Formats: sequence, structure tokens, C-alpha cells
Amino acid sequence: MSVHQIPNALKLDSFWMPFTANRQFKASPRMFASAKGMYYTTEDGRQVIDGSAGLWCTNAGHGRREIASAVEKQLSTLDFAPAFQMGHPLAFEFANRLAEIAPEGLDRIFFTNSGSESGDTALKIAIAYQRAIGQATRTRLIGRERGYHGVGFGGTSVGGMVNNRRAFVSAQLPGIDHIRHTHDLSRNAFAKDQPEYGAEFAYDVERLVALHGADTIAAVIVEPVPGSTGVLPPPKGYLERLRELCTKHGILLIFDEVITGFGRLGAPFAAQYFGVTPDIMTTAKGITNGTVPCGAVFAHRKVYDGLMNGPEGQIELFHGYTYSAHPVACAAGIATLDIYKNEGLLTRGAEMAGYWRDSLHALRDLPNVIDIRNLGLMGAVELAPRKDAPGARGYEVMVDCFNTGLYLRQSGDAFAMSPPLTVEKKHIDDMMEILSAAIKRVA
Repeated sequence: MSVHQIPNALKLDSFWMPFTANRQFKASPRMFASAKGMYYTTEDGRQVIDGSAGLWCTNAGHGRREIASAVEKQLSTLDFAPAFQMGHPLAFEFANRLAEIAPEGLDRIFFTNSGSESGDTALKIAIAYQRAIGQATRTRLIGRERGYHGVGFGGTSVGGMVNNRRAFVSAQLPGIDHIRHTHDLSRNAFAKDQPEYGAEFAYDVERLVALHGADTIAAVIVEPVPGSTGVLPPPKGYLERLRELCTKHGILLIFDEVITGFGRLGAPFAAQYFGVTPDIMTTAKGITNGTVPCGAVFAHRKVYDGLMNGPEGQIELFHGYTYSAHPVACAAGIATLDIYKNEGLLTRGAEMAGYWRDSLHALRDLPNVIDIRNLGLMGAVELAPRKDAPGARGYEVMVDCFNTGLYLRQSGDAFAMSPPLTVEKKHIDDMMEILSAAIKRVA
């Protein structure tokens, strides 16, 4: 057992932990007891810098009293209301507030409860839209290698992370294909911000059009910046070309902004940062600052209008969730948007991005570091894997960082970092000092 990994005081058997090596964790658990601002506090009373905004979600930092007060008030006023054939005012207010900060035209909001639900919802909307406008042959969905769109069967099918797919191959959706990923270590290692090379990878869409026929493809879904596979900024010009190709072939373009949404790149959404507007956009995580499960799919009004046909009394989309637009989630979301607006957090990342970039790349010459990537307030440091033990070096560095005061997200032998948007330079300095020392010790 490592220092600061407490003995098993709790009974840990019943909780089946997600995306976790359960036996390894339960032998030496790492427990957070509370959180405030930029820091978690562990069960043994240590402060740990939150280097990953929880799981890319606590963009305004922890313990925001404004959100807690809004949730408390809402629980006492209207604890639940159905969204099927009924409504409540906060759902419409929240949707309007989201539409105000959305990319132009993406102002029709469908509420979900997570990024996974947003992903599956977006895929269903895309297929339903194509059918509604007389393109019923367009049922094929295109994802991208190394992509992550949640853990529903739709998101798993279009996702491109091998371990997420392997056990469920027989249950994946039919009619799925993938374009190649853009990560090119041979040409773009240690690139700052967007890599120079690789815009041509967007033309892989043409390969699939030639193979399947454009009239069979409903949508292409990509993360503007893949996060779960270690922060992979798109090459310059890549997303622009992808937009052009989808428009050319009548294919809907879906941006998965579950991670990049709500200020991560220094703009409300990555679509605005890159100047590329998709037809559908998925969100979650930062929408309530991670406090209450919530997600939202932003659809372009042309997509929404395409489904608003037939008799007025007819349900246009047979899809939804019991907790869609949950009153408590809406209250938390509105309070979160107020914080973002009042503190300028949706654009603050642009102010901090240069210092963040330079601090990350200062780690370049450490042992076993093979790449460093950054964009906005996202970053990753990638280490060379040990022979026959991929991920082992990364796990040891992650544990060392936890023991010495830094939480970060391990992805194999890479570390994905995305601090709360309230981060200051001193926090960045501390993060890099702890990570640097851990890499040296583990080397």
C-alpha cells in the first residue's frame, strides 16, 4: 500500500465501480471526502488539486453555494414534473438560456441526463430527420477511430475505443463505419495548440461515401477535440474540411461537445472556437457544473423544423427520458449559467491558455515523455509504455500524483488534464511541479 492510500475502513464490496480496476482499487482505495474551489480533500485530510475538473465537468470549481441554494429551493418547490405531454417553466427558461450562448442556429434543445444519453439521442434525431425529409435510405452512422461518445449501444457503436467495444461487438448497431483518427505522432509530436499536419484525414469521409453511397449515410459524429483518448487537437483545417464534405453529400455533422462545451477552449463551445457549426451538438458535464446529472442536445432549427410535420397532435419524435428536463437539474443548470456569465468563465480559458500551454510544454525533456498536447484549457502528457505492460507506467504516475497532491485523469500512459476554469497561475505551477516530480520518480 502506498502512502496516503488508506486501509480498508469501509466495506467496499457492494459498489461495482465504473471504468475502474475494481480489485486493484479496493486493495488500496483512494478516497475524496470533500471539495472546495480548486481542491479535493481526502479522507486523511490532505488537499489535492483538481487537475481534471472532476471528470471534465466542474468548470466553475467545487462547492458553489449559488448552485446548492438553487437546488435546495427547487427541491422544496417542485421536486419532479413529467416532461411527457406536460411542462414546467424552468425547462423552457433553461432551454432559452442555453440557446442564447449556442452557435448560431443551434437553438432547439432536447434535454437528457448524461453525455451517453446525449450521444444516443443525437444519433436517433439524425436518422429520424433524414427519414422525415424523405431520405429514409440514410441510416448509416459514421464515427471516428479513438472517438468516445458514451456507453449506450449507439455511442459504443460509433465510438472508436477498442476496449469499450470489444466485449459488445455482437450487440453493436448495424450500419456503422469509422473514419480514421487524426493523431499522427510521427509528424505532430509536441505540437502546440493545433497540429500543422493532418487536415487531409477529413477526406476519409469520401472513402466511405464511395464505399457505401452518400444516400445511405445519415450522419458523421466526432469530438472536436477528443478527450478520453488523451486530448487530440484537430489539425488546422480538418474540421472545416469535414464540414464542407458533410454539406456536399447531405450528411449531418454532429459535434460531441460533452467535454469541450461550456468554456473549455475559451469560447462557450468548440464550434465557436473553430468557427465550424455542426447540425447537431451534444453536451453534458459542465452544463450543471457536474452537480446534478443533466445533458442537452442542441439541434439546428432546420433539423427541428424537418421533424415538425404531419398532424399537430402527432408526436414528432418517439424518444425521451423520465428525467428529461428534471426541475432540479434545470435549477442547477440556470444557476451554473449565471456563474459562467457573472464571472466570465466561458471565455476565461482564452486568457489562461498561453500560460497553460507553456507550462505543459516545459515538461518536454522529462524521462519517457514522448508527446505533449494542448488546446485551450485542455492538455495531455504522454509517456512511452513499458514493454509488455501498456498503461502500467501511467498508473504509477497517477497514484504518485494523488499521494503528493494532484488528481489527474489517466488514459493508458497519457494524462488528460482540464482544470476548473477558475484556475490561477499558481495552481498551474503546482500541478506541473507535482506531475514533473512524479514522472521522474516513476521513471
